[in-house]
Amino acid sequence: RCLPGQTVCLGDPQRPCYKIAYFQEVWSRVAFREASEACRMDGGSLLSIQSPGEQKDIENLLQEMRSGAVGGAGAAGGIADGDYWIGLVRVDDHAPAEAGSTSHSCSDLYRWTDGSPASFRNWYFDEPSCGGEACVVMYHQPAALPGLGGAYLYQWNDDRCNMKHNFICKYHPEATAGGGGVKPSTEDVPSQVTTAGSSGMLLLSVILPTIPLFLLILVASGTCCFQLLKRSSRAKTEVHQPNLWISESPGGDTVEA
Repeated sequence: RCLPGQTVCLGDPQRPCYKIAYFQEVWSRVAFREASEACRMDGGSLLSIQSPGEQKDIENLLQEMRSGAVGGAGAAGGIADGDYWIGLVRVDDHAPAEAGSTSHSCSDLYRWTDGSPASFRNWYFDEPSCGGEACVVMYHQPAALPGLGGAYLYQWNDDRCNMKHNFICKYHPEATAGGGGVKPSTEDVPSQVTTAGSSGMLLLSVILPTIPLFLLILVASGTCCFQLLKRSSRAKTEVHQPNLWISESPGGDTVEA
């Protein structure tokens, strides 16, 4: 059974393998550049989809992984809502159009980061919306109510590249065969950290999210120390001056000095 964090090969040695990085905690998810770098460090690249058949393969993998969540509480490897970065990104207006493209609309400006020439696209009905959204996710929101274009499942949407999502890596046959590269894995990944399993991805999912908290603790500690030192210095230098305007007479009455 396909689980998050496993390298999954589909039988034919000439076909690519895949690894789905799913983060149960939303704050652990990553931006497009981080996802791309994690796949590169693991010997692959962000998912490129060459054909309707490959699109269907990915859908089947996600459906199989989701069945773990549907099976009940505690089912290992189950996934829930959460879109997935794929390796499609918009380039500038001067880039040459891909083979088979006859127009120069926004949708023709998207390229696969692994250099694949494939022109296959699976956009949601009103996408891409372009503007400031230049990176692409595959919808995976089983719990969401359907929109005008149907359910938010498996179709593509352009999004801001700094948004945080899950991601899918792809490994071409030469990277998983023979000498070197990523080998298929059959070991389960702990459910509390269901990432792609490499040291680079573990860094993204565990260490990086703790950096802001660590910095916050340092700032708070420094502020407290500064306040304590300031108060101590003030106490040492403070001198009680006599009141030059009024004084008490021996009988207790107040008189002018």
